[in-house]
Amino acid sequence: MYYTGFADEAAAGIDGQIEVTKALGWKFIEARQIDGTNIHDIPEEKFEEVCGKLADAGIGVNCFGSTVANWGWEPLDDEHFEKTKAQLERALVRMKKLNCTMLRGMSFKAQWERPAFDPEVEKQVFSKVRILVKMCQDAGVEYLHENCNNYGGQSWKHTLKLIENVPGLKLIFDTGNPVLNFDRSEGDALVHMQDSWEFYSHVKEFIRYVHIKDGFCTEKRIGFSAAKYTFAGEGDGKVRQIVGDLLKNGYDGGFSMEPHMGSVFHDAEGKRDEAKCKAIYVEYGRRFEKLVRELKGSCR
Repeated sequence: MYYTGFADEAAAGIDGQIEVTKALGWKFIEARQIDGTNIHDIPEEKFEEVCGKLADAGIGVNCFGSTVANWGWEPLDDEHFEKTKAQLERALVRMKKLNCTMLRGMSFKAQWERPAFDPEVEKQVFSKVRILVKMCQDAGVEYLHENCNNYGGQSWKHTLKLIENVPGLKLIFDTGNPVLNFDRSEGDALVHMQDSWEFYSHVKEFIRYVHIKDGFCTEKRIGFSAAKYTFAGEGDGKVRQIVGDLLKNGYDGGFSMEPHMGSVFHDAEGKRDEAKCKAIYVEYGRRFEKLVRELKGSCR
């Protein structure tokens, strides 16, 4: 078992991201943005600079937090598919350079205005994600699907249907995202929010990696609900229950911090207090380590 995180929530630049990772005594970063641009899209010269700084610091990249097939890409738009496929092609080249074998991917923007299990949407999503997964398999990389504002993130039933139709697909489970998404497991009605423990319980056999996020939904919205984010274990994400179950069952993968408390990745760009973000990120990591120690103690 190891700890890592989206260090871009602490600092925009790679120097600050390395700083908070070393402050925690961790060996990995889940790479997403460098100076506001995803790692698979930054210029080659900057990428080489990032690689050099990571190597000098003894910090690895355990996972590419890519934007491949995420909520910015429409499943029924073939031009969108070609563009996100090109993102993946760039990512795979860079992952090889960094000796990274896990990629966070998604299943295209959730079509909340259409039927929950729309055959036309499912046909496109399944066929396109199959291609993306095969590209990763051919490169020795795992394409790991995160439950978010995407097809698979609409409910645990959507995730299982995606797995059933995409051979070899495994999951990143985000503890906080169910709290912020409507539950479409029983149909089209957008009334109830998902329950993190229920979602986890149905998909846990397919989980390869875990994002740690927690909070409360403060206003229900389609796509990204308004939220108050909290330290892990203090919100509605059932973090303590889920992590305890993972540890009890021998989970030995990564726990990746995604606090959202100082900076929310998908919010509009704005000024942020980087010193505050760094302090929150480090405290978040230390509090989560303490939570894990407590849970390990109770498992004995």
